[in-house]
Amino acid sequence: MRGKLAALCGVAPHRLALTENVTSGCVLPLWGLPWQSGDELLLSDCEHPGVVAACRELARREALQIRTLPVLALCSSTGSSDKALDVAVLEALEEQLTPRTRLVALSHLLWNTGSVMPIRAVAERLKNHQQQPWLLVDAAQSMGTLPVENAAAAADIYAFTGHKWCCGPEGLGGVALSERVLEQAQPTLIGWRSLREEAWAESCFHNDARRFEVATSCVPLCSGLNRSLELLEEEGSAQKRLERIQRSSNNLWQGLQQMSNVHTLLPSPPPSGLVSFQIHGKATTDVVAQLAAQQIWIRRLDEPDCLRACTHITTTAAEIESLLEALRQLS
Repeated sequence: MRGKLAALCGVAPHRLALTENVTSGCVLPLWGLPWQSGDELLLSDCEHPGVVAACRELARREALQIRTLPVLALCSSTGSSDKALDVAVLEALEEQLTPRTRLVALSHLLWNTGSVMPIRAVAERLKNHQQQPWLLVDAAQSMGTLPVENAAAAADIYAFTGHKWCCGPEGLGGVALSERVLEQAQPTLIGWRSLREEAWAESCFHNDARRFEVATSCVPLCSGLNRSLELLEEEGSAQKRLERIQRSSNNLWQGLQQMSNVHTLLPSPPPSGLVSFQIHGKATTDVVAQLAAQQIWIRRLDEPDCLRACTHITTTAAEIESLLEALRQLS
């Protein structure tokens, strides 16, 4: 399992730690990095609350400062699959970087807008910064949706789960770590899987990514995720699957454009399977409940307050039309 996930990330197996979820994949290596009082964490304004909360608590404990990288407004003002968004994100990054920036947190596929971030280009820019900040990437929405090897190999911490777009069982994920994180970060939560031998020695932690694994996990989950990945591979390459996902999300996005009181967060068809939108005059909680009564399942988000539907390779044209028809009735 470690080898297969490492291959998907474009890294060697010694750089891949098995985790239970995205949060542990982000937090365990993040909290083991060498911090100094006054270091700055630059977080995009589209990060998941789990990552934001972990960074805020880290900042409180280590006397760090938190700054914001504004990308939400850029997603709605530039084309979602346009190179203009990449340029705008890099320009915003340039404006927010300071001599004290020590880490940048930026998701690969934003969980709220569905925009893809230029992770590799961001990593290249950070290499030229005097502090060479670490790059933390939440890959909860990208693994299983996009080809991720270039981004995962470029990031310092690239954390993902197997139970979302990979269609595997809950409770198993992974994190790809850079060589410098393996050199600089110390283990945080510690258990027998962190150790290379049971007899205690002055330094008995694994020298590779396994130092961030803790203790007993549910091993049969590996079989479940392995089979899910095999089934995905049978459906075609990551790029081919993405094209199928995009066809479905584009159909949904186009249908939403025909409703006068519906506003999509992205001004052009989404680059992934995440389609976020707002209905004027309708509370998002009410819409979710009314759709659920019809066995149609989407969710609401807090920031921004919107609705989000997901299309995968399993999504049918009939399901998209059912959602559109239900929204027409509601609106």
